[in-house]
Amino acid sequence: MAEAREGEAAGLHYEEYGPPDAPALIVSSGLGGLANYWKPNIGALAEHFRVIAYDHRGTGRSDRALPEHVTLADIGDDMLALMDALEIERAHLMGHAIGGMAAMEAARVAPERVDRLVVVNGWASLNGQTARCFAARLVLLRAAGARAYLGAQPLFLFPATWLSENDAGIWAETDRQFAHWPGDATIEKRIAAARDFDCTGWGSEIEAPTLLVSASDDLLVPWTCSSRLAEMIPGAVHHNLPWGAHACTATVPDDFNRVVIDFLRS
Repeated sequence: MAEAREGEAAGLHYEEYGPPDAPALIVSSGLGGLANYWKPNIGALAEHFRVIAYDHRGTGRSDRALPEHVTLADIGDDMLALMDALEIERAHLMGHAIGGMAAMEAARVAPERVDRLVVVNGWASLNGQTARCFAARLVLLRAAGARAYLGAQPLFLFPATWLSENDAGIWAETDRQFAHWPGDATIEKRIAAARDFDCTGWGSEIEAPTLLVSASDDLLVPWTCSSRLAEMIPGAVHHNLPWGAHACTATVPDDFNRVVIDFLRS
C-alpha cells in the first residue's frame, strides 16, 4: 500500500495517499468506521487520486465523544468539515454502507462541493433483511458482549468460501478490532443512525454523477437496495458484482477498484 501522510483535522484522524495535486477522493467506511477498511483499495486508488481515508467520529483514533443522538447527516457533515480543514473545495466522495449514505447527505446539503459520488451497498430506506441482521447483531452485543459481536460480524460481511480461506486473518482482525473497541454505546448509536436513514423524500435531488455498487450475494444489504437507489437518483449507474458479499471491497478488490476508477475518471 502507498505510504500514508497522517494527521488530525476537525477532530478526525485521517490518512492521505497519492499525489497531493491529484483530484481529491474522500473515502468513508461503514459501521466499523475505520480508515483501515479501505486497505485493499488504497494502492490502486492512489495511483489516480489524492485519497483521504479517516476514522469516523467516535471510532478509532478520532474524537471518541458523540452526542446522545447520531445521524448519518452528522457523518456527512464531518466529511465536509474534513474537506474544510484540509482546504479542499471540491472532491469525489465514496462510502461503504452507512459511509455511502452519509456521503449522499453531504451531496444533498453541499452539491457544489461533490464532484462524483460512489455508494457501495447502500439503501434508500431500511430493508427488512437488513433490519433483521441489525436486530441479531444487537442481541449478540447486548447478551454476549463485544467479543461475541465481533466474532460473528464476518458472517454478515463475507462469502462463506472466502471466510474459510481467510479464517486466520479474520480472527487476527477481530482481535485488533476488540483491542480498539469504541464502546457498546457508540455501536448502538451508529446502528440506530443506520436504521433511521431514509432518503426516499430527497434522493431524487442528488445532483452529482453517482455510481452504486452492490454484490449479488450480499447477506446484509440485498443488491436490490442499490437498484432502488439507481431508480431514484437521476442518471445514476448501478454495477452489481456477481460475487463478493457485503465487503466486496475486500473480497474482490481488483474488480471493485476497476469499476470505481473507470467511473471516477470517465
